Amino acid sequence: MNNTLAVAAQPQTSSASGEVALRTDGITKSYGKTQVLHELSLEVHQGEFVSLLGPSGCGKTTTLNIVSGFVNPDAGRVFINDTEVTRTPAHKRDSSVVFQNYALFPHLTVEKNISYGLKAKKVSAAQIKERVSWALKLVAIEDLRQRYPGQLSGGQQQRVAVARSLVMRPGILLMDEPLSNLDAKLRAELRLELKALQEDLGQSVLFVTHDQLEALSLSDRIIVMNHGRVEQVGTSREVYEEPHTVFVARFMGVENVFELTRGPDGVTTPGGMPIASGLVSADCAAIGIRPSALRVTSSESTPSPGAWHTEGVVRSMTYLGDAIRYEVVADGETLAALSSDTAGTIRPGDRVGLQADPRAVLQLQA
Repeated sequence: MNNTLAVAAQPQTSSASGEVALRTDGITKSYGKTQVLHELSLEVHQGEFVSLLGPSGCGKTTTLNIVSGFVNPDAGRVFINDTEVTRTPAHKRDSSVVFQNYALFPHLTVEKNISYGLKAKKVSAAQIKERVSWALKLVAIEDLRQRYPGQLSGGQQQRVAVARSLVMRPGILLMDEPLSNLDAKLRAELRLELKALQEDLGQSVLFVTHDQLEALSLSDRIIVMNHGRVEQVGTSREVYEEPHTVFVARFMGVENVFELTRGPDGVTTPGGMPIASGLVSADCAAIGIRPSALRVTSSESTPSPGAWHTEGVVRSMTYLGDAIRYEVVADGETLAALSSDTAGTIRPGDRVGLQADPRAVLQLQA
């Protein structure tokens, strides 16, 4: 089977526009005494790929279920293409869902799985034939049309699930961690194919994931969720390089995060590591430094002019193939640092210097 998703000529639009494909206004949801969503508002523009990113229990799947119509909100409204659908049944909404477990009918062939929704909407036989052929070609599974789901690999089942949703030509495509059941290599391949497919079709997508790399590689914008609230919204680059809060920084892989204390001796971390007051603003609650932003040097090396720097002792080192990860104890704190110098001579117990460009020191809110 050809592993490249073939794109047929059925585009909606070539890129995200100012028109809104999906909007939620203040949706709230509780289960018993537990409030899962707190007045959540979000938008997906036409042709835009937006990811809901966050840990388990943050409310992202509940949001998707409310948008799809499988769950009713306690308050708030849902709009798809400017039409309110808050109380509209799922099958009457201009949306389609790709589920985490694909939810294919095991007794139906690939072709019949893809055509099922069209038949339910009473689309003509001629149109069904044309659109199913288009969808099969779109995801490069034309030779699998007569197979049953049990005869398919995980990646092939995922393609069928995508084709079944796209054949409906939905105003908004909803995807609930559809790649999470695949092995790492296949997941990486299908990420690239899915993004190319979405861009060529101009399909509006709301994508749920807890995988940071998945969100970064697929999304036009990322909505980071925490305890049922929006923590930060931005492009992949903005969320990764400019996290606003301690939660977002840690979730996006910033290992070195330290809360700040201001006292007579200046600004320090809980362990006592001093932070130059000129490095942080008055309302900065914490700092973060990515391991990749820290340069490990010998303790005798002179820091670069203007660099943030400290000294410490190497507690451990881990070989990662193309990098070495060091843990360094400095000024009462333990910092992680990544070095691409895999032939270096630094060993546990050595005293080393750590330095970083001041622009790499992230200023965070609580």
